[in-house]
Amino acid sequence: MASGTYTLLIDLPEAATITFGAAGERDLDEGIYAYTGSAFGPGGFSRIDRHRRVATGDNDARHWHVDYLLGHPGTRVAAVVRSVDADIECAVSRRLAGEPIPGIGASDCDCDSHLVSCGQGSGIVGDVRRVHAAVRESSRPR
Repeated sequence: MASGTYTLLIDLPEAATITFGAAGERDLDEGIYAYTGSAFGPGGFSRIDRHRRVATGDNDARHWHVDYLLGHPGTRVAAVVRSVDADIECAVSRRLAGEPIPGIGASDCDCDSHLVSCGQGSGIVGDVRRVHAAVRESSRPR
C-alpha cells in the first residue's frame, strides 16, 4: 500500500463556525482550505478514502481535527495532492500560501497549524502541487 504525505483541498461553500473538538471553535470564511497530513501507518493513503467518507457523511467518527471540518454540511474534498514515500508534511504545510488556522491539525509536531485558508480561485491545486514538488526536491539527499 502506498504511503506518504497528502494535502486535501477542502471546499467550504459558506462561512461557518466549526468546533474542532478539544481545540475549540474557529470562525472560517467560505473558500478552499488545505489540510496537509501524513499517511505512513497501516493502510497508507487509504486514510484519504476515510476523509472522503467523513465529507460525504458515510463516516461519523471524528478522530482528527480535519474530521470536524470535513463533517460540516456542504463541505467537500475538492482535490487531493500526494507525495508518495515523502515525509514532508510539516514543510509543505509551512510553505502553502494562505492564512494558517492556529492550533488545527498539528497536535503531533511543533507546527502551529496544518490547516491553511487558501481563499478562492482556480489555481490553488496547481499551487499546492508546486509546493509539494519543491519540498520533495529540496529534501532529496545531495
